[in-house]
Amino acid sequence: MLEDKDRIFKNLYGLDDWGLAGARRRGAWDGTKSIIEKGRDWIVSEMKASGLRGRGGAGFPTGMKWSFMPKESTDGRPSYLVVNADESEPGTCKDREIMRHDPHLLVEGCLLASFAMGAHAAYIYVRGEFIREREHLQAAVDQAYEAKLIGKDNVHGWPFDLYVTHGAGAYICGEETALLESLEGKKGQPRLKPPFPANVGLYGCPTTVNNVESIAVAPDILRRGAAWFSSIGRPNNVGTKLFGISGHVNTPCVVEDALGITFRELIDKHAGGVRGGWDNLLAVIPGGASCPLIPAADCQDLIMDFDGTRAVKSSLGTAGAIVMDKSTDVIAAIARISYFFKHESCGQCTPCREGTGWMWRVLTRMVEGRAHKREIDMLLEVTKQVEGHTICALGDAAAWPIQGLIRAFRPEIERRIDDFTRKASLDDQGVLDPAHMIAAE
Repeated sequence: MLEDKDRIFKNLYGLDDWGLAGARRRGAWDGTKSIIEKGRDWIVSEMKASGLRGRGGAGFPTGMKWSFMPKESTDGRPSYLVVNADESEPGTCKDREIMRHDPHLLVEGCLLASFAMGAHAAYIYVRGEFIREREHLQAAVDQAYEAKLIGKDNVHGWPFDLYVTHGAGAYICGEETALLESLEGKKGQPRLKPPFPANVGLYGCPTTVNNVESIAVAPDILRRGAAWFSSIGRPNNVGTKLFGISGHVNTPCVVEDALGITFRELIDKHAGGVRGGWDNLLAVIPGGASCPLIPAADCQDLIMDFDGTRAVKSSLGTAGAIVMDKSTDVIAAIARISYFFKHESCGQCTPCREGTGWMWRVLTRMVEGRAHKREIDMLLEVTKQVEGHTICALGDAAAWPIQGLIRAFRPEIERRIDDFTRKASLDDQGVLDPAHMIAAE
């Protein structure tokens, strides 16, 4: 359980002033200059020692990612930091709270991260639908400029410009290279890798793309020390984390707690428990729509961190938990998610362009039971032909929920097919025909 003194996001619910005065009262911008004076190498090594893993879904060590950036420019190219605020995955709603209620944590984090990577400019790419979030974030940037906390001639001695831009609501732009393409004014389509952004990123220059939460926690880590952050949680899964809890719980919420908290404690302590009681739980998607669901039987001792969710063949993702009770038509729920990925595919890769639509159409028939049992294995095989065969991870994201459904709820799919077949057979015999029933009377 996370103690109040260890919380990073102290205005998560917007009860205090989100502007500069409120942020400073809560400890933001405190000693930023002294952190910068310790040098780039110290910051990167401290971030590595903290054990922070990316909060955008992949969980890649943040300090290591920063260290990939070139130490010095040998060819005159500038370096850039790009912050991914295109929070578009269904079930994920944590970054918007940071931008709405504590935007200065992100602004300060951008300065420190950019300094650590030798970047004099950073871009925050905000989801197109986030209106208030963008307004608050831009206001916070303006306040930081006015107070000379950032800018060409700021009090910290590192010339730094920060730009807030926004997309047009395309999920694919949450993929880092598609985001870079969109920032450059092109169609949001993922790039082939290599080259990786650390070598050839925004405008062909060395670039690091980080999630909002990953950047927003950096100032506190550097102020309070890597040892403090790494003492929370368990090995390889350390620190605090924002969890988004939605679906069939009594009080849906976004909450900060320690990585490694059990799913049951998370739900009971913060979300008022499962609607209808714990025994009414059917399944949970632990980290946003792209993660395979976990049946209730595996949720009893589920540990909400990277390794805990992997142990039950799922993923922590962004920790956007979607809770489903027994009233849920789980096949229809996954079919709806499948439609989302079909709709958001950029169409660049054939397996994804063709496969997402095919999988959704088959699932739609399975919702009604209008399928053959042999199609279940055929669908599973197609998911494996899509997974790992596309430029970006959208193909994987479309395949995993379906794989999780078949793994956990295959008997339900088969039962629905049997029910439909039985009903169709009775129809053929005229047993369910109203005229036949009247004649029989």
